[in-house]
Order: sequence, then structure tokens, then C-alpha cells
Amino acid sequence: MPTFTAAVVQLSSGTDVATNIEAMEAGIRAAAAQGAQYVQTPEMTGLVQQERTAFFAAIKPEEDDPVAPAASKLAAELGVTLHIGSTPILVGPGQAANRAYLFAPDGSQLATYDKIHMFDVDLDNGESWRESAVYRPGTRAVISTVNGASLGLAICYDCRFPELFTTYGRAGVEVLTSPSCFTRQTGRAHWHALLRSRAIENGAYLVAAAQGGDLADGRETFGHSLIINPWGEVIAEVDGDQPGVALAEIDTEQAAAARAKIPNLVNNRAFNLVHSVDASEQVA
Repeated sequence: MPTFTAAVVQLSSGTDVATNIEAMEAGIRAAAAQGAQYVQTPEMTGLVQQERTAFFAAIKPEEDDPVAPAASKLAAELGVTLHIGSTPILVGPGQAANRAYLFAPDGSQLATYDKIHMFDVDLDNGESWRESAVYRPGTRAVISTVNGASLGLAICYDCRFPELFTTYGRAGVEVLTSPSCFTRQTGRAHWHALLRSRAIENGAYLVAAAQGGDLADGRETFGHSLIINPWGEVIAEVDGDQPGVALAEIDTEQAAAARAKIPNLVNNRAFNLVHSVDASEQVA
């Protein structure tokens, strides 16, 4: 069964793309130097900018964006599979895609994935987000192969939608992903619980690199990049919200073992939803 070393690179990306690429490269090099064969960076690796005018002034169409070419070159130089958790790509007037990239060790592009679920929420203390005002949602779930293991792509808020991850689990995916830019408020409450649940439900590893700290655009992010095994145990974590790297071994035999012990993906059954009638409303 395939085995390999995975790494999560925690960043504190800001509002300058060139500076973010330098930080991305430094983190990836640090992970590769420690023996990582698959390296994942967070959501919004290339740019974190919530001011809309400045955001659209900074992003470019895919053919002109500098993040993916820099990542491709680095993957080939280091001989690693490189997963850029996402970077914003201009796809139309006033519209972006939140796009992940996966590169093979020779630098060739294996896959892209556009974030499907938009983070449109109103939190406590006046914190509010409307990703749908800026981003075009993706429409495809994407599976690729990394070091002989099947890998399912997702981004951040996607982790709150178990049906996406169950789709991957039923398709035999052994490594789930959730690169993120989780807010500090939601991260404290839900980060570990959500990601451990997705791993447990599907008997799969889950790898989630995250943004951390107080970012230049004013947002507060949780950090705590994680690698979780198919039994739901955290086997690697960047402790806290500062930039760093964490590594763990991926052994796909563990996914097979977890699914054999608790075969919920096989045991799942269809059912009908009915509404019972309140007894007080029944007529004798």
C-alpha cells in the first residue's frame, strides 16, 4: 500500500503577492528539507485582501498569475508533489475563483479545484463575510493521485458540507484535504471537531494547512494546521497561529483498516423523510 511523508505549511499571507510567494517558497523548502514528499499550503496562499478595490487590482487571469508558475518551478526543483491550497484568480469582471493547484514532482499540473461553498456568514461581534459577492463558486469535485494514493480536493468552508467528503470517501479517496483561512472565532469553536469528523466519517487521512495570526488585511486567523489519520487522531499540528511546518507519514493501509473496522460508507442506506402529525391536531 502507498506510503509517503506529507507536510502542512502554515503561513500568514498578506496583501502583497510577491511577498507572499517568497513566504510560500520558504515554507515549502523547509518542508522538503525535512523529507516531505507531498506539501500543502493554505487557502489564499497568494493573496489575502478583503478590501474589494485593492483585491481586484491585485489579482490576474490564470495565464498571467505568478503563483502557479512559481509553484510549478519549485515542485520540479525539489521533486515534491505540491498542493497550493488556493490563490485568487480573475475569471471575469468583478469576479474571481478561489482556485487550488496540484503539481507533480516534475512540475506538471495534475489538477485544479475551485472552492464550491461560499463563506456567507454573520458571526458574533459584528464579523461578517460574503464570499459570493466576489467569488464564482466551483461546480466540480476533483480527485487526483499523489504518490500512489487517491486525494480529494476541497477548500476551507467546504469542510462544513459532509456530503462532499462522503462523495470522495465512497469513491475510495484515501487522503482528504481542507487547506483553509479559518477565522479565529470559528476556528476556536469548530476547527478540530469538523476536520476530525470528516476523517472519521470517511476512514481517510485529512490534511489541512491553514493561515494563522493577525493578517495584514485586518482579519484574524486561527492557524493550527493539521494532519489527521483515518481513526480521527491528530498526528501532526502546527501549534498556535504563527508560520511553521508539520509533517506526518501517510500510510493508506490505515485507511483500508479503518474502513474495514467501521464500514459506514458501505452500510449507508437510503431512507424517506416523513413529518409526523401532532396528536393535538388529529381529529377524532
